[in-house]
Amino acid sequence: MYWTDRRRRFRALLAGDRCFHPGSVYDPISARIAEDLGFEIGMFAGSVASLTVLGAPDLIVLTLSEFAGQAYRINRAGNLPLMVDADHGYGNALNAKRTVEELETAGVCGMSLEDTDLPTPYGTTSPRLISIAEGVGKMKAALAGRQDPALCIAGRTSAIAITGLDDAIARGRAYEAAGVDALFFVGVRTRAELDALSAATTLPLILGGVSGELTDRDYLAGRRVRIALQGHQPFAAAVRAVHDTLKALRDGTPPSKLTGVADAELMKRVTRDGDYERWTKAFLGS
Repeated sequence: MYWTDRRRRFRALLAGDRCFHPGSVYDPISARIAEDLGFEIGMFAGSVASLTVLGAPDLIVLTLSEFAGQAYRINRAGNLPLMVDADHGYGNALNAKRTVEELETAGVCGMSLEDTDLPTPYGTTSPRLISIAEGVGKMKAALAGRQDPALCIAGRTSAIAITGLDDAIARGRAYEAAGVDALFFVGVRTRAELDALSAATTLPLILGGVSGELTDRDYLAGRRVRIALQGHQPFAAAVRAVHDTLKALRDGTPPSKLTGVADAELMKRVTRDGDYERWTKAFLGS
């Protein structure tokens, strides 16, 4: 499939002057819903991937092939530019290079690579980071693995919540110098912190989990924040809906009395029923 057009659209958003909230998606149907509702960007997180594919918590037990496979299924279902959280690149710098190759093939438009020491080492009680030098090596390897120049690679760090603002600035500057396309900061909580990060760097910024005083998109846009995540509630909402529906059925509620069930029109829309009906007539002679 041809992915470059949507990657160019994604880059145009990063190069613009607005801040976007991406739609948190996890499968083809959720991605189509986000696209139909007008979201400019989809976000597929590693944590949600682990929940969706394995039914497991976010402990880095998901494999690259499983993640890339689900990303591909999301991408082929529509035209929504997809940003993904590629965690730590599934290993060292060589693994990070392979991660870029696989996710580029899967059609993603942007991906973040983080410098957290993952998976959690034995005896570790709190998150820790790899060295800046190793982080830079990963970023350079990731860039070397890219074949489509339209693909965006973001250097990600949670340093501000682990080692402090000064280290977050140092890492942001180092990854910027390594040649990444954007910087992804997780754990920013105040305007003072964001002001400092923005002043110290020049690339487009991505923030994870904005809340409190960081919810004003005009302010965020003025600090070069182009993507601000709002969390991944859609998957949790889907879990609640499935749980409550199955429980109601188990408890004896007749199917006709269930609430919150998608009607036939919505199901046809999200499954692209009209397309399949047209293809059936064109190709099967019916």
